[in-house]
Amino acid sequence: MMRAWILPMLLVLSGSAIATGQILTGSPGTAAVLLLAFLALAGVNSPLVFPRSIGAKEAQRRSAIDGRPVVFWRPGCKYCIRLRIRLGRSARQVHWVNIWRDPAGAVAVRAANDGNETVPTVVVAGKPHTNPDPRWVREQLSRSA
Repeated sequence: MMRAWILPMLLVLSGSAIATGQILTGSPGTAAVLLLAFLALAGVNSPLVFPRSIGAKEAQRRSAIDGRPVVFWRPGCKYCIRLRIRLGRSARQVHWVNIWRDPAGAVAVRAANDGNETVPTVVVAGKPHTNPDPRWVREQLSRSA
């Protein structure tokens, strides 16, 4: 679990160091803007933004039972973040698989994307969709409910 916090903590520390440097050079306004930007990046890349990931096999098993989509993602992916934010509260209904933590998830994504680890890859009813429109994913969620 601690590994998931490395990137966000590095962003906070880097932003703090850069902001301190800006304050020392007499630019407190720039320091505040940079610090807020780094804090926003840290927040978006933190485990708090994405619901808890599960393994690919478990996600596929659950999806077969409840019909909800499986989203394969990785930390730092701007398209994954966009999907997560645009899904809003309904993102908790999706089965999330972090391909950097689950080798079986990475294999599933490569199989669906000609050997590339292109994310987000959303699997609905066993069929993969690479970087689908968030509205389409919400529609799939409403159909499975």
